[in-house]
Amino acid sequence: MTPATKIGLSIAIATGLYAISYGALGVAAGLNVLQVSVLSLLMFTGGSQFAFIGVIAGGGTPGAAFGAATLLGIRNAVYGMQIKSMLRPRGLTKVLAAHVTIDESVATASGQSDPAEQKLGFWVAGLGIYVFWNIFTLIGALLGDALGDPKAWGLDGAAVAAFLGLLWPRLKSAEPIAIASVCALATILVIPLVPPGIPILVAAVLSGVWGFFGKGPATEGLEPDIEPKPSDRGKP
Repeated sequence: MTPATKIGLSIAIATGLYAISYGALGVAAGLNVLQVSVLSLLMFTGGSQFAFIGVIAGGGTPGAAFGAATLLGIRNAVYGMQIKSMLRPRGLTKVLAAHVTIDESVATASGQSDPAEQKLGFWVAGLGIYVFWNIFTLIGALLGDALGDPKAWGLDGAAVAAFLGLLWPRLKSAEPIAIASVCALATILVIPLVPPGIPILVAAVLSGVWGFFGKGPATEGLEPDIEPKPSDRGKP
């Protein structure tokens, strides 16, 4: 088993297990088991799915929920350009590759230096997560349906914890922390003034404006540590 395969499988299992909480939260938000499962099959991007059910649970309209999910899913289009350049999929493979282009599959592929390992890591992680995510979504939805009142189990607050879990690993430098803080403050300020579902759209717009007018993506800690070759030493 190659390193990319090991990494892809481990990520697939860990991420798939996380779908249990999504399935339970989806039912708690008022969706039925079929609707929750179809979202995982067709939307298949965890952040957007949690955003969708979070807005629905807060009393927002399906339109607001779809808008929030779409804004969070835009990053996958950016990933798609990177994957197309890296793997060069052809024919119907492009459609399948686009569907499984998510944070984890892109990270697994990008972490490999060998082109063959990049391709292997992408497909193992992407397809593996898709299979496990949908299996555990169904399990979570069935369990959630059997639990009854979600407030009795604290599931009404689990969406917040899920978002924090998705956000926290990304706060590794000053700029992401600043963006998260500004968006959180804006969300708190507009909650009493606008219908449910709109605050998350406000936060998404703010982060987009910041990225557009800012200095670009943070590169702190991303510069490669390249040692000069012995033959290059002494050269200007």
